[in-house]
Amino acid sequence: MMIEKQRIGTVGLGLMGSSIATCILAAGHEVTSLVKNLEERENALKRILVFLKEMYAEGLLKEIPEAVIQRITITDDVSLLAGHEVVLESIQESVSDKKQIFQSLETVISPTAIIGSNTSAIPVSILQGELKYPQRLLGIHWAEPAHITRFMEVICGKHSEADYANRFIVLAETWGKEPSLLKKDIRGFITNRIMYAMLREAFYLVENEYATVEDVDRSLRNDMGYWMTFAGPFRFMDLTGIPAYLTVMEDLAPDLNRAVQSPDLLRKIVGNGAKGISNANGFYPYTTETAARWEKKFIEFSYDIRRLAEKYSQTETE
Repeated sequence: MMIEKQRIGTVGLGLMGSSIATCILAAGHEVTSLVKNLEERENALKRILVFLKEMYAEGLLKEIPEAVIQRITITDDVSLLAGHEVVLESIQESVSDKKQIFQSLETVISPTAIIGSNTSAIPVSILQGELKYPQRLLGIHWAEPAHITRFMEVICGKHSEADYANRFIVLAETWGKEPSLLKKDIRGFITNRIMYAMLREAFYLVENEYATVEDVDRSLRNDMGYWMTFAGPFRFMDLTGIPAYLTVMEDLAPDLNRAVQSPDLLRKIVGNGAKGISNANGFYPYTTETAARWEKKFIEFSYDIRRLAEKYSQTETE
């Protein structure tokens, strides 16, 4: 069994990496964060301190944020990760860059140390290639903001050993996570596969003028959006009567969009430079001020949803 307050290693301190480091610091660990360039250090510390102060204000952190942030060491020297039994990588979605990091880690950490890769779509089995000890590499899929959400998917690749996944899940639960385990590797994992199927249908409805962007959002917010935190799709079918879903699916499935290419609308809006809130340019019109307000609302909402998810936690089996 892992020592609960061991020092944890991370790689990468971008927005998601900083959020992951915040989550681990808030859980009481010391953290060693490997970065490519030490010039990233000051901006990363500022981000992490802001995150910690938010958690303190929400009652999720009992310690003074300025004291908590003293537990992080930021370095560009991979040798400082020696002795760490868990190292979590969170860099850009590049197979070659991730593999290079893993190979560097294997020169300093023990053969039984867990390496976790934060990836949204790259199959873990691909990332395990060329490693000396591929059995200890796991995919760790976080949700943004990682320090607030209870979501986590732990993915086993072709060479992963179940004991490593089970050990990591026990640890992640002490961080306030409610991890799901994927016993076999599949591109996109659970949530991304289901979400992108939904997005494909959403684009189909808009592109074919059945509904506007606003109306699609409105319907999903007030239907799936109201029950999804309480129950996943299978529990929801239990709650609302299973036979009706078979009837609807037999009629509806043949009519659903099955396109294999990305939607034209998405290509067009990205081609026009839209990034969303980050550059106040998206599916909706924003000013700099309204974009900042939406970003603030999203953080507030994330804390509200976390409280709701905790209230209706369904980790029990009965």
